Amino acid sequence: MASSKQSYRVFCCFRRRFIVAAAEAPADIKALFNQYSENGVMTVGHLHRFLIEVQKEENATEVKAQAIIDGLHTIKHLNLFHKGGIHLDAFFKYLFGDENLPLTPLGIHHDMTAPLSHYFIFTGHNSYLTGNQLSSDCSDIPIIKALQKGVKVIELDIWPNNAKDDIEVLHGRTLTTPVPLIKCLRSIKEFAFFASEYPVVITLEDHLTPDLQAKAAEMISQTFGDILFAPGPECLKDFPSPESLKGRVMISTKPPKEYLQAKVVKEKVDNNSQKPATNETWGREVSGLNSGIVGDNKDDLQDEDENGDEEEEEEEDDDNETKSKHILAPEYKRLIAIHAGKGKGGLSDWLKVYLDKVKRLSLSEQELRKAVITHGKEIVRFTQRNLLRVYPKGIRFDSSNYNPLIAWMHGAQMVAFNMQGYGRSLWIMHGMFKANGGCGYVKKPEFLLNANSNHEIFDPKVQLPVKTTLKVSVYMGEGWYFDFKHTHFDAYSPPDFYARVGIAGVPGDTVMKKTKTIEDSWVPVWDEHFEFALTVPELALLRIEVHEYDMSEKDDFGGQTVLPISELRSGLRAIPLHDQKGEKYKSVKLLMRFEFV
Repeated sequence: MASSKQSYRVFCCFRRRFIVAAAEAPADIKALFNQYSENGVMTVGHLHRFLIEVQKEENATEVKAQAIIDGLHTIKHLNLFHKGGIHLDAFFKYLFGDENLPLTPLGIHHDMTAPLSHYFIFTGHNSYLTGNQLSSDCSDIPIIKALQKGVKVIELDIWPNNAKDDIEVLHGRTLTTPVPLIKCLRSIKEFAFFASEYPVVITLEDHLTPDLQAKAAEMISQTFGDILFAPGPECLKDFPSPESLKGRVMISTKPPKEYLQAKVVKEKVDNNSQKPATNETWGREVSGLNSGIVGDNKDDLQDEDENGDEEEEEEEDDDNETKSKHILAPEYKRLIAIHAGKGKGGLSDWLKVYLDKVKRLSLSEQELRKAVITHGKEIVRFTQRNLLRVYPKGIRFDSSNYNPLIAWMHGAQMVAFNMQGYGRSLWIMHGMFKANGGCGYVKKPEFLLNANSNHEIFDPKVQLPVKTTLKVSVYMGEGWYFDFKHTHFDAYSPPDFYARVGIAGVPGDTVMKKTKTIEDSWVPVWDEHFEFALTVPELALLRIEVHEYDMSEKDDFGGQTVLPISELRSGLRAIPLHDQKGEKYKSVKLLMRFEFV
């Protein structure tokens, strides 16, 4: 909480109650109203001209302007209206209203007929965990929440139960409590298409014996039935489109190997899969964790120190066991629509592009960081046809995340995130997938899709010329008085708010700027202006945060949102803010203006 101010300021806190209810329009808004009104009245014609010239709504009609005015007339408030139009207070209410939001209301408008590899896909990591990676519960509840938010790739780690006769979902070799696989599958089926009809992919990290792989295949087949897309045991030659896969569920994992003896596999899994974690093994990590979630809150979105032991995923680890002529659990292999695998040839081999098959490659965040230095263009070329999944490094025990832009700017489709956490990286993930109607699929920019060998492959490290400049005006904010306890920020006086505005994008575009701090106000008026030169606006996202200044402790959080630049509407807009986990506040909004030059 903010430090207490002197007691003689208590009176100001009570006086705010009246001032909050009568928040005034900033000077710039008054000037605009005067420009588009006459004798203090904005008519339908005036508002129509304002929509076209300031809001840049070229197709706006007088019918729309009349509808806005009619809607405002339903608000009972003294001195808002005139028989020929509206007064300043009504105009101000329109600007802050829910019909004046910052993103273009186009719904799903991207071309959805291209192959899956042409899309960024909203992807979860360890989707079944309720909290940290070591000791939290495993449950279908976080899976349901993720699907409701538009996540389209769900990850399940599947292991034999203690009796070795059934399948559980848990984070192996940790203290996480398991959940039955069948429960997770049924919840996925129920909520798969909550956000959109576009396909859901289930990525399996498989630690099963062959007999349990067969049981998993039966569970999956019986649960999903006809909606399961299972093209056969061989790799797809090309990926289908999201449009052709509407209402379908797909399985992605490494196909089971052909071993000389099933016993070899069974003994290997029996000996390793269910070794209970001991206090000696995990005690220090578990005891150091909060039972809740700790998000990554680093301002520059850089990773923490990468030294130390890692607990890596095992999904992609191939081996050189002697192979026989028979396949174990063939019914399991037939269900795998998207084949995953690395092989043993190293990065250049992993990134080979074949004309007769497509696959999914998984890299940890630090594997990707190293790979982009030496193989950046090869990664972009690989992702034009194949899928690349990136997942958090194993030492993120607190369910934090990493900077997704590194993966996106190299074409990675499945940037796997711990959705149960919070932090700036996750806010950026939420912002990216607000685009395209929140359907969970965002078409990649054309420069990442160009498969013609005669064209230059996109290189994020190259500084490009400025394509456009975004001008951002931060006028004011309101709503904290209604959504927060009045002593939340300070026990004795109103809060001291400042805003941070910036860009997440390619390295040359990434920047954050800050307004001045407005002291003692529940309705801060900043009236400040910033410019952002964008070289790759297609990958840029606008970051907005509000904090309450505290001279003696860490500044208090006051709200955030991230907006895709590609769908940002010009003009004066009301910006709803969200809490740290991404849930929208009921009342907190900013009034801002956006102009593209």
